[in-house]
Amino acid sequence: MNRTYEIMFIVRPDVEEAELDKLIETFSGYVTTGGGTVKTTEKMGRRRLAYTVKKFNDGFYVLLIVEAPASLISEIERRLRVSEPVIKFLTVRMDEEDKRVAKIKAHRDAHVKRSAQPQVNLEAAAEAPAAAETAEIAAPVAETEPAVAS
Repeated sequence: MNRTYEIMFIVRPDVEEAELDKLIETFSGYVTTGGGTVKTTEKMGRRRLAYTVKKFNDGFYVLLIVEAPASLISEIERRLRVSEPVIKFLTVRMDEEDKRVAKIKAHRDAHVKRSAQPQVNLEAAAEAPAAAETAEIAAPVAETEPAVAS
């Protein structure tokens, strides 16, 4: 059963751009040869780390969104662990989160559809009497002002 995973790893800052691209292609190749698919690959660039990791204060962040079986993910994690340029990595299963977000979005959409229509009509009805009252109040004030001024 294939599930969706986010694999984020941090590469040492002294790695060249060409080597970084080759490393990303290598891990993408591991996924595809293992029976999974790489949905997206995102190089997030060089960023400062929150704390020192293996004597490095910054690194290149890379995000892979992968659809693969769990056995393949454990193999990818093993290879990330033994890869010298990778200083830190994290794998998160996203399929349950996607289901939860879709459920919340569907609930919000249904809620908006029910409440949006009456709310617009109530606002229009509330504005019309308020405008009429303002006109009625302004008219007597205008009549009394010339009388006071004379």
